Amino acid sequence: MRIALVSPYSWTYPGGVTRHIEALAESFVADGHHVRVLAPFDPPDRLATALHRGARPQLLTSPEHLVSLGRTIGLKANGAVSNVSLTPSSVAAMHHELRTGGYDVVHIHEPVVPLAGWVAADWTRLPLVGTFHTYSNKRLPNATANFLGARRVLNRLHVRIAVSEAAAWTGRRWFGGHYRVIPNGVHFDPERAALAARRSSGERLRIAFVGQSVERKGLPLLLRAFEALREHIPAELIVIGPSLQEISPLMLDARGVSALGKVSDAEKQRALAGADVLCAPSLGGESFGMVLTEAFAAGTPVIASDIPGYRDVVRDGVDGLLVAPADAQALAEALRDLYEEPERREGMARAAAAAAERFAWPHVAGEVMGAYEDAIATPEPSGALARAAVAVGARAADLEPHVPARRLPSLERPPAGARKPILAVIRRAALVAVSLGALALAVLALRKIGLANITSALINSSPSFVLLGLAIMCSSMVLRGCSWHAILRAALPQAHVRLSDAMQGTFIGVLMSSSLPARLGEPSRALVLARRTGRPRENLPIVLGTLVSQTLLNIVALAVLGAVMFSSVNLFSGHQNALLVAAIAPLALLAIVLVAPMLLRVGSFRSRAGARSSRVQGGLVRARRELTRVRAGLAVYRQPKLGAIAAAAQLSAWALQWLSCYVLLVALGLNHQAGLAAAAAVLFAVNITAVLPATPANLGVFQAACVAVLHAGWHVGYGDGVAYGVILQAVEVSTAVLMGMPALLKEGMSWREVKLRAMQATPVKLPARPSRSARPSQSRRGHGAARAGG
Repeated sequence: MRIALVSPYSWTYPGGVTRHIEALAESFVADGHHVRVLAPFDPPDRLATALHRGARPQLLTSPEHLVSLGRTIGLKANGAVSNVSLTPSSVAAMHHELRTGGYDVVHIHEPVVPLAGWVAADWTRLPLVGTFHTYSNKRLPNATANFLGARRVLNRLHVRIAVSEAAAWTGRRWFGGHYRVIPNGVHFDPERAALAARRSSGERLRIAFVGQSVERKGLPLLLRAFEALREHIPAELIVIGPSLQEISPLMLDARGVSALGKVSDAEKQRALAGADVLCAPSLGGESFGMVLTEAFAAGTPVIASDIPGYRDVVRDGVDGLLVAPADAQALAEALRDLYEEPERREGMARAAAAAAERFAWPHVAGEVMGAYEDAIATPEPSGALARAAVAVGARAADLEPHVPARRLPSLERPPAGARKPILAVIRRAALVAVSLGALALAVLALRKIGLANITSALINSSPSFVLLGLAIMCSSMVLRGCSWHAILRAALPQAHVRLSDAMQGTFIGVLMSSSLPARLGEPSRALVLARRTGRPRENLPIVLGTLVSQTLLNIVALAVLGAVMFSSVNLFSGHQNALLVAAIAPLALLAIVLVAPMLLRVGSFRSRAGARSSRVQGGLVRARRELTRVRAGLAVYRQPKLGAIAAAAQLSAWALQWLSCYVLLVALGLNHQAGLAAAAAVLFAVNITAVLPATPANLGVFQAACVAVLHAGWHVGYGDGVAYGVILQAVEVSTAVLMGMPALLKEGMSWREVKLRAMQATPVKLPARPSRSARPSQSRRGHGAARAGG
């Protein structure tokens, strides 16, 4: 049989689909069929690297059966990067090959992906088979595809294959039609798999991860779980795919982690065979999980996320374990349970080796060949009207009864403690209503103020004074770094924190705060600094405590600004109670930090006395320990010299920011109308409104605060007030970029990497247990025990 396999993805940036096509082609060639693979091929040059976000193509030779469709470009899709060809030349090359190749059947992989698969399905008048590799429950991309005619194009297929029930769900939900499930295959040697499955468990748990370092694959989550795991058991994490340079920014501590980078299939198989367990903590978007079957073929059980796609492969409690997605605590507990039950792990390994048989390539290729034969045997529609309907895609070419796209029950399992559907709908509706209301108010405000007034004020501002304000603002950031350094020296005397370390953390934190909502800059700078202390997991709570110390100094500065403001203008008449609450709240937080460890100590004692749950007792003990470490960050106030340095530097930084705000008033020519008191009021207002920013850099709220203060207290026009808010925020953001970007480069981290780590800043903590050697041999526990807390 003459077979054409069409792929939209680059051959030299291989992913799961490309590996599937390569193995399928090799299997058919071995059976004596004539096979050609039509796929893009990126040469290893600078242009390819530039087109793929800095990623270099693998140095692969083009096999004899490959017909190149030219270059590709890397596009973000489904939480990863898809390398697809979008050029007319690639379409022309594919169309020429299909027209002149004399093929009996054309097998299109990912027929929905532009551009090759789409055109091949629409233009080719040969028996067509399409394989759907993707699971997607997102409405927008699928609705867009249907708007562009995806259902009509897919009706040209004579047979539709899905690699899993999850992929079939995607097809039925969005495009309709009939699907047969044929899984991805795996190279399987029964004797080698059985031999690997019989290996005995060692004293160290060897964990393997295979995949990209993108967030969707869950590597940051696994690293958090591993950092907690290695404190309790001897463990090693082997990362296959990313390099050590790629994953270093995601870790607090690299002990026990080995990054092999991109390896050959043989090296990957050896690494999987040498591992005790494969960990696949993907957050979602997986249609199958070829790495799971590769682990099975190596006689290695898996711990994977309980998500569609993975659920089609792993039999929970038999050849692997399924844990709740995005739950680092459950993942760490499952890994420790598997280590502490070697007999259970060995039983799972044997079951995994046996399960691989159902995914072996001879079986899979045979099923695909059956699909080819069915496509070729599909008769022509009878009657001119039916032929015309099939030709234009109004009727499916398989001539089966019409199955429209329809709503289907979701494959996603709601996490424990998730909101009820009605509450989630109400929450979304409220969010949409608030957003639309805010947008409407913004439009009305701009109409009232007049864009011309704002533009005129911006144009008439003095560039020299704006630059002077920027320089002063940058200087204030340096003083903030000096203050934090003094606080860190008092809290971590053994760590020998350098001034440059504190500066790095401060500048990166300012950059992240200006570009992310919810004050993620604070955990960002704490994580950057903790990585440099030698014992990051132990010192992170103390570093967070130093942020509390610096916050107390900020409260003093805000009190001074407030005093200046209130003595100059009666701005908050009638709202004194609200201001009192705002002033007392940080002091209440400080009291909690100071007193909570003692209260938790009492609670822990009572928990033991009352024989309550050991889990509650352990939680109380851990909470007390962490809060005690946070309280250690306040040590600077017990050391007069360092305390004086910290206070002087921090308050001086605030004074410079105050001066910068005044200089910007001068830049707009408002200094005769609003002086230093107005600058103090603006600085006070923008900081109070930024306690919990809802948008990056508090955009919008920042300008509203400036307008409200300047107009109510000093009768500055709305247009000038908005212009001042725009310039002041531009200066603050420019300061963050000018100071933060060089710090990121020096740290060897990207903005995305810092964001990932900051969003998962909470360390995972496992309760202590007796070591495996110190307690009697355990019987095999049920699956529920292995997944306690998951």
